[in-house]
Amino acid sequence: MSVLHESNLTSLPLLHRGKVRDLYEVDAQHLLIVQTDRLSAFDVILSDPIPGKGAVLTTVSNFWFDKLQHIIPNHLSGIAPESVVSGEADKAQVRGRSFVTKKLKPLPIEAIVRGYLVGSGWKEYQKTGSVCGIVLPAGMREAEKLPQPLFTPSTKAAIGDHDENICFAQTVELLGEARANEVRIAAIALYVEAANYAATKGIIIADTKFEFGTDDAGKLYLIDEALTPDSSRFWPAEEYRVGSNPPSFDKQFVRDWLEASGWNKQQPAPRIPPEVLQKTAAKYLEAQQRLVSPA
Repeated sequence: MSVLHESNLTSLPLLHRGKVRDLYEVDAQHLLIVQTDRLSAFDVILSDPIPGKGAVLTTVSNFWFDKLQHIIPNHLSGIAPESVVSGEADKAQVRGRSFVTKKLKPLPIEAIVRGYLVGSGWKEYQKTGSVCGIVLPAGMREAEKLPQPLFTPSTKAAIGDHDENICFAQTVELLGEARANEVRIAAIALYVEAANYAATKGIIIADTKFEFGTDDAGKLYLIDEALTPDSSRFWPAEEYRVGSNPPSFDKQFVRDWLEASGWNKQQPAPRIPPEVLQKTAAKYLEAQQRLVSPA
């Protein structure tokens, strides 16, 4: 299995490196997004990649983009990634882990949808009885299913900074009322359909993060990745119990190891043992196999 911590294409200009994705310019209308095997934990990019992670993110995102395109169009162009680079070295870096997308203007928020009371939402609920200003019934327990999915957007932070949850009124200030409502409706519709499907595959989608962008005409598109183990909290249904946070199909092995290591969550992060990396890779792959494989 090939491992790619950082792409270095010579046939296209690099525009940006994110926590996981590297963006290159194809032409005035298109981008190439390379999904690397990088992993960030506690907003720090680790030096040890997760084998196969970028391929899993690409396969799972492509699956959801196809399955959910009737709800909202997505940024995929239909152009084969290997066709926009030259040379075998570049082709090898994009093979199986890339998208060629339309060049769109990203909205300045992350559209988070929560279906279960967990993570930062659970912490806030314990203090205030609400999540992002949305009041919830009293007496709810950790990991309990919410009465209905909640749209709880956040700001987009630079690498190394933390995203901040914002209320819907702040979202309206950033996007305008019509666009904020359009994003909320689309995000919840995407989550509900995906969660219902995942349930048939033995996976609970506890929460997820979407990103949206617009074209020059103002039309809204789903962009970035979609419903992957990086952008979502996937739980194995057979291990779900109200009152405790089930193990998830993502980087939790790495996060748990880092927490136990005594690391201060500042750069540089410690090196991750190979067995922890392999267990994490296996969890990513299991999520893909459950979701994408035919019944």
